[in-house]
Amino acid sequence: MKDKGLHPKNKFNKGYNFDQLVKDNPALKEYVATNSYGNISIDFSNPKAVKELNKGLLFSYENISVWDFSDENLCPPIPGRLDYIHHLSDLLSSEENIKILDIGTGATCIYPLLGVAEYNWNFVATDIDLDSLDYAQDIIDDNNFDSNIELRQQFNEQQILKGVLEENDSFSATMCNPPFYKSAEEAQGANKRKTRNLGNNAVRNFSGNNNELWYVGGEKAFLHNYLYESSLYKTTSKWFTSLVSKKENVESLEKSSKKLGVKEFKVIPMHQGNKVTRIVCWKF
Repeated sequence: MKDKGLHPKNKFNKGYNFDQLVKDNPALKEYVATNSYGNISIDFSNPKAVKELNKGLLFSYENISVWDFSDENLCPPIPGRLDYIHHLSDLLSSEENIKILDIGTGATCIYPLLGVAEYNWNFVATDIDLDSLDYAQDIIDDNNFDSNIELRQQFNEQQILKGVLEENDSFSATMCNPPFYKSAEEAQGANKRKTRNLGNNAVRNFSGNNNELWYVGGEKAFLHNYLYESSLYKTTSKWFTSLVSKKENVESLEKSSKKLGVKEFKVIPMHQGNKVTRIVCWKF
């Protein structure tokens, strides 16, 4: 199997064992077939197939057996999400009793699930959408992760850390997968382009409700707001981190971080196949 370019500790680095994945998630079986290259795979333009594949990947952990959420919500690609967790673990290698703040956890609660399954970390996870939090709480309850994961609702969509942090909070790191688009229209346009590129009517391979996909001003505005708010809570977390998809946003963030008194700023590159993204990390 060729290496997918993921973190060396990523259990999916060498590709997928579909026989095992079907055992872990029998519902995947109907979507597995030999493709035009003669390989066993699924049709990645079929959102149901993609969801069942990712369920299979998640159920390869002994302590995760339920992962149910609405088709309206984004289905996160597990290997890439797991990479963020492993890179955070490297960043926090000297820490004990790790506790993470996951900003915008979504209905799938994916980062806390992976963080508990891989490293037995503790999490506070936030979201603005009550329906998403309901799904996330059901997932936490069904997998008996209540003692590891606490959910909090953010009531103000302009705020990121404000309004969800409590006085005695102390985190090893914060993590976030920020909204990418500036508006619902921009997100819909990207969905149509992606659908065309996949070559069929993949309506919901790229599903996602509003707050998962867009933020007024897009990724750049979100990141700068996040950076500014982190300067108001300098001691609440040792590290503040975020995925950043647009390379040009890293430079403007680094410039602003200096003005706000950030002591250390680092960029961790992440690769998955041909896709390159990065985790930006800063501390005061």
